[in-house]
Amino acid sequence: FLKVLTGFLWNIVYSTENKEALLVVLSSQTGVVKDAIEEMEQALSEVQDPFNDVLDDDPDEGNPRGNQDMYWSEKDRQVIGPCQGLTKAAAACLRKLTAAVKANGDSAVPQNVAQLDDLADISREISPSVDDLALCLYPPMDYSGVENNVSKLAALLKKFLEIIRCSHLCGESELTWVQFLEGAVDHNLQKAKVLLELDS
Repeated sequence: FLKVLTGFLWNIVYSTENKEALLVVLSSQTGVVKDAIEEMEQALSEVQDPFNDVLDDDPDEGNPRGNQDMYWSEKDRQVIGPCQGLTKAAAACLRKLTAAVKANGDSAVPQNVAQLDDLADISREISPSVDDLALCLYPPMDYSGVENNVSKLAALLKKFLEIIRCSHLCGESELTWVQFLEGAVDHNLQKAKVLLELDS
């Protein structure tokens, strides 16, 4: 009996540790993604040169930075829209999963613990993917780089949502936002691709 009880208690502790570990990962990822969103919104709100506080003109240089490469074109700004949408979908995925873990992630069944571990692993990939996309949006914008990183982030988020959908965390109410976010990811991916294929 003591052996069974010890095993039962160990499972509870182990499961709780995995749940808490996932929540720590989600919290750190959410913070980084939120920062990336805010940085991009701030850069977009500055009508002038987004690098004006980083790269000051050198008075010794004969050519001040009147270079178009330091500014977004109209097409650039249009492309940024769905990229922001995808980044905000990433933030929503992390935020919604955090709530689902707190509400439902308390099972000691080994299969459920494995699902928590899988979600922690894929969650760690989100902020680096968001950062990669955000970095290539700055002027001069490299459209092929943007398309590559948009596709990568969208694929990652789809995989992330699929793991959530198939996990013990996904009840009826969670399925509603999983489906909504899957649609948001697809919408922003397609919109970005259409804009990237337009002639300048």
